[in-house]
Amino acid sequence: MTTAAAIIVAAGKGVRMGPNTDKIFLPVAGRPVVAHTWERFDRAPCVSDIILVIREGMESAFKELAATLHLTKPCRFVNGGKERQDSVWNGLQALDPAAQIVAIQDAARPCTGAELIAATIQAAEEMGAAVAAQPLTDTVKQSDDGVLIARHLDRSRLWAVQTPQTFRVEVIRRALAKVRDQGIQVTDDTAACELIGQSVKLVPSPHPNPKITAPIDVPYVEMLLNRIHAVEQAQLIQLHGYG
Repeated sequence: MTTAAAIIVAAGKGVRMGPNTDKIFLPVAGRPVVAHTWERFDRAPCVSDIILVIREGMESAFKELAATLHLTKPCRFVNGGKERQDSVWNGLQALDPAAQIVAIQDAARPCTGAELIAATIQAAEEMGAAVAAQPLTDTVKQSDDGVLIARHLDRSRLWAVQTPQTFRVEVIRRALAKVRDQGIQVTDDTAACELIGQSVKLVPSPHPNPKITAPIDVPYVEMLLNRIHAVEQAQLIQLHGYG
């Protein structure tokens, strides 16, 4: 059986949320955003252990949070780096040597379900790299100056990528090593795969899987989390024969 680990990247500053706002500790649907994400991966049957990449000096806050959650899987804390790719690299160095697959997740994406996590792990096993994604539904235009439309883009070929971004461990290590050797920045982990010619499989998200980046995202994510929790509670009641 393949051993899969998760790296939850929680070291960002979230500047688009505004000053003095730590978005991953923002209370949403009764608990901090990162708590929802953490529990999602803790409950995923296909994940064996979890690494949380955090800002320096935040370990005590995360340990206090962990004490309030019903976690069952081992978790290690690692300090983040200057850029997201550096934080992921630090997380990779802390992986258990037995880990063959790693799912890399944004801490501020709390609605990711076990079904999607498992699907990206299976795809990464087969292909080497996979990413949760959804096809674009809005009409998309390109602008060269941010003022005028330059051209129309064919949305039928465009996908919005999300997390988890999941890889064979040796693949993402090799890809990010190439990024570091060349001294470049990449917007996400799959972009590093292009440097080594690694194909990445798109794994369609069956349900909404948004990331909180700005205050306008919070009500929508809270609504989704409340809906998810209601469904899970109903399933528990049905499983135990209550009601």
